[in-house]
Amino acid sequence: MKIKFILFFTILYLPLLCFSQSKYVVNNEKGVCNINFKLLNNVIIIPINVNGVELSFLLDSGVNKPILFNFLKTSDSIKILNTKKVYLNGLGNNGKVEALKSSGNTFKIGDAVNTNQDFYIVVDSSINFAPKLGVPIHGIIGYDLFKDLVVDINYIKKKIKLTNPEKYKYKKCRKCETFELKFYNNKPYFNVLVTIKDKDIPVKLLIDSGSSDALWLFENDSLGIAAKDNYFIDFLGYGLSGSVHGKRSKIEAFKIKSFNLNKPLVAYPDSSFTSVLREIKGRRGSVGGSILKRFNITMDYGKAIIVLKTNSNFSKHFSYNKSGIEVENKGIRLFTRFTRSKAYTSSYGRKNEATLFNGSYTGEEKFLIKKGYTISSIRTNSPSDIVGLQKGDMIIKINGIDTVRYNLQELSNKFYGKEGDRINMVVERLGKRIKVSFKLKSLIK
Repeated sequence: MKIKFILFFTILYLPLLCFSQSKYVVNNEKGVCNINFKLLNNVIIIPINVNGVELSFLLDSGVNKPILFNFLKTSDSIKILNTKKVYLNGLGNNGKVEALKSSGNTFKIGDAVNTNQDFYIVVDSSINFAPKLGVPIHGIIGYDLFKDLVVDINYIKKKIKLTNPEKYKYKKCRKCETFELKFYNNKPYFNVLVTIKDKDIPVKLLIDSGSSDALWLFENDSLGIAAKDNYFIDFLGYGLSGSVHGKRSKIEAFKIKSFNLNKPLVAYPDSSFTSVLREIKGRRGSVGGSILKRFNITMDYGKAIIVLKTNSNFSKHFSYNKSGIEVENKGIRLFTRFTRSKAYTSSYGRKNEATLFNGSYTGEEKFLIKKGYTISSIRTNSPSDIVGLQKGDMIIKINGIDTVRYNLQELSNKFYGKEGDRINMVVERLGKRIKVSFKLKSLIK
């Protein structure tokens, strides 16, 4: 079974600043609440009420403070309190990002409430991750939620349980493994083994639920962490300050105590994009959603532990995009429809003296607007590049089916098939429709 989706989100680095005290508390008798979430591209999207406005946030254990972006496109009625200008550092090569810091806000996540929440607002309106996931995304939240509550994540049922720590009761679990957490800048790390070239290498990794990739490793020749062969250069994801590129490959195994994942995908980000992350002592990379979703997880920052239990995703095959196409939910398509004409007969006059008129109702023209799916990037020398597809092409049909029938995830899934699977596409470019056909190609074994 293949993993369906591609990496859109990368680790976010924020400076450690001084903030006012804030705390989440589940305000009900049991001290427990359950939240349904969406799993998109291996990342978790949860509903959060911010100062009375319902928004959608990505749950990212790799961020320090909540961030709100796409603000002006979301609502102009959100109350933003006590603001001042700051700058954020993010993955990418464009440096710092201007933002506002707001304090004293009320965040509600189900029955969990924080009445004094600080968060950042990214003021650049061009930063908008929604097209990359195909649904509205307004922000990212991480440490502030995890630090106050015990968080159970059930990837199969797509539910999160939030519990006040004093109410949480651990159950005996023979099939579970418990790991000690270490924190740096309020972000969780644990120690695991990766097998590269038949060598087991101990590594310290960030637990990054905001990344949809399986594994990121920072290349280090002296430790044997490197992609010597069997790799290709690819786009890896988006940060707040730019795109991230690097090598995609596979390693032999990822080992966490008794759990052993065979041949997981790995990305080696270019060092120019991650220099600030390498300053964290002993850090060798991160583990993301494509691995995390194979477990049901308990995150307990108060006890500094994470508990993992395998779920039905555990044995699923690791796969990747073999087309070279990245697609986003961008642009619009206009459809024209006509109502059917209807025959009619009418009459007037006194009984036995009626005059009959025959005719029909004229059809009414109606216009429907649907979101389009646009190619956002193409990997050089990939199957899609060779047949002449270009950035900005709008995908109209894939394998004979109009793309309006798919959501973004379903469409992206078409590019994760087996080597040799044929893809027939119709794209629109500058008002002209173009047909292309190519086969998926594996670049790593």
